[in-house]
Amino acid sequence: QVQLVESGGGLVQAGGSLRLSCAASGSIFAINAMGWYRQAPGKQRELVATITSGGSTNYADSVKGRFTISRDNAKNTVYLQMNSLKPEDTAVYYCNLRSYGLGSARTYWGQGTQVTVSS
Repeated sequence: QVQLVESGGGLVQAGGSLRLSCAASGSIFAINAMGWYRQAPGKQRELVATITSGGSTNYADSVKGRFTISRDNAKNTVYLQMNSLKPEDTAVYYCNLRSYGLGSARTYWGQGTQVTVSS
């Protein structure tokens, strides 16, 4: 049983910053990837950033240079530092965990947290 608990969303003015956190609990394999996805009204859910248990990162082009993803493997927690926020960053942000082991892979999602950036 795995649960993802998110925090850190809110309202911020353009140019401001927010830091999202997501703590995973339960039976999690050491080899995994955690990340953030977002979904704006009327749009498909899209990848924002991911980070593997080995520390490899991947970012959407739209957030490169502004967002930084990091993790604490001991706590199974992933963070997303969002700087220089733009109104187009407004969306529901979802935490994601992809866990690999015992010949299978499983995906888990957080409940989502609203990020709103005003102009």
